Amino acid sequence: MDIDQILDDFELLDDWEDRYRYVIELGKALPDFPETLKTSDTKVEGCVSQVWLKSDRDSPDGDNPLLTFSGDSDALIVRGLIAILFAVYSGRPARDILETDAEAILKKLGLEDHLTKQRSNGLHAMVGRIRSDARLALRAAA
Repeated sequence: MDIDQILDDFELLDDWEDRYRYVIELGKALPDFPETLKTSDTKVEGCVSQVWLKSDRDSPDGDNPLLTFSGDSDALIVRGLIAILFAVYSGRPARDILETDAEAILKKLGLEDHLTKQRSNGLHAMVGRIRSDARLALRAAA
């Protein structure tokens, strides 16, 4: 699912209770993340819940690799937030990832106003990790 579809679906949902359920459903649809990948290397620091993110690089464009993400969390709502971030970032070139204004997209969803401070901080930590992986991919491709 892409971020435009998620934005459209959010528009159709009348209240935040329904939107939370939708976010949880997005998280349930994430592919399984192997236990063997739940390591300190994939763990995202700064999240209240346990969060693991892994990026894979493909370099069809040489100096601007495509990044695909996988991940998991021990909290259902956070799995949903991961799914939203993957809809924004996964399968895109590293430069596009760095140029994408996640804050603006998340603002359209209204998430900042409806997440606890800890969840919001965790969301920012996940965005930071994705952007960091994109920078590393660009350096490795140079």
